[in-house]
Amino acid sequence: MFVLPSGVFAEGATDAGSRLTIPDGTPVQLRLTQTVSSVHAHVGDPLDFVVENDVRVDDRTVIRAGSVAHGSVLRVKHPRMLGIGGNIVLGLNSIALVSGETVGLSARRVIKGSSHTWRMIAGIAVTALFYMPAAPLFLLMRGGPSTALEGTEVTARIDCDTLVQTASLEHTDQDPAGLNDMMRNLPPRVTNREGREGDMVNVLFVAQKDDLQAAFARAKWVKTDAWNPVMAWHLFTQRTHDARLPMARFYMFGRVQDYSYALPEPGAVVTRRHHIRIWKTQYAIDGTPIWAGAASYDETIEFAKRGHIINHTINPRVDTERDFIGTDLAEESPLRKQYLYSDDPVFEAQTTSGEAYYSDSRILLLDLHHPGVTAHAVSGAAGISTGSITTIKPGSTASVQSGLR
Repeated sequence: MFVLPSGVFAEGATDAGSRLTIPDGTPVQLRLTQTVSSVHAHVGDPLDFVVENDVRVDDRTVIRAGSVAHGSVLRVKHPRMLGIGGNIVLGLNSIALVSGETVGLSARRVIKGSSHTWRMIAGIAVTALFYMPAAPLFLLMRGGPSTALEGTEVTARIDCDTLVQTASLEHTDQDPAGLNDMMRNLPPRVTNREGREGDMVNVLFVAQKDDLQAAFARAKWVKTDAWNPVMAWHLFTQRTHDARLPMARFYMFGRVQDYSYALPEPGAVVTRRHHIRIWKTQYAIDGTPIWAGAASYDETIEFAKRGHIINHTINPRVDTERDFIGTDLAEESPLRKQYLYSDDPVFEAQTTSGEAYYSDSRILLLDLHHPGVTAHAVSGAAGISTGSITTIKPGSTASVQSGLR
């Protein structure tokens, strides 16, 4: 044993070190590349998903952002009687690694259609007051179809431990902030249930959930009602004084907004109001979540137009509302804010109901949690305006400087 060549053990160590194990269950963040509806989909239809961010193991990139994963439709249920909505189940099958090898993925995403049960119950109750024999006909009412919108997020996991040669992988630096990835993947506009694009995404928040809620509460904004029987009761009892009048459901990342806030105008509570819809993203700065919002100002209200019972028209200069939110939230507590530039700018577009609006395409970033972090977190980020952070103190009229790319 003592006369073996000196390189034997070193050679074995080199071979062992040249292979990397991708652990079973490694997460892969994906987005659906097309809209799928239970009206037209069939079990087995192929689906494509794009990888949002590089997947890293240790200091190596094993799956590149932009890679395409393959999946299929696993189940389709059409709307049923009793107001039951349809549903569709999406599944993931495989993806190619940087090394060229294909690995299995496992994920299931269930997308449910809207339930019309409350409409059915209301129809039975009202009809029974006038003609009882006709009331049971409402039991035949069907729910809404299920639609998985383009951009719907899915988290898949690698099926089993996978060994790859490290020589085929790239060294990479971790992005501790996550803001660059978010700006690259952030949708420029939100959509309605049918996938039609509408309001632009123009405000970002760095905040824990409590930070976000507290900031709007201090500024006297109110959470609007959801579309449920409680909303109907509020509208019936308060009529034109109902400050919590619901907002339409819009979608980002394939899901409806997490929060809807409004600041009604005194004397015209229902007609004119500042408002914003907010979604939580999967990204964070130093562990604090980033939230994305679409803000605009309702100027007038329309009834029974453009296919809606109630519809607001907005001020087409949406930048005014974006800037108002930054100033209004800063009146009660200091915060830092900065303008960012998207890689997919929106200068002129239309709402889902066809109204034109205009913008300089900047996105306002508000740090509600740790004001001292934002400048460091975005420094050097591609497409992001640096050097434009301003600390706004309560009651201050200071403006935010606009940096250049």
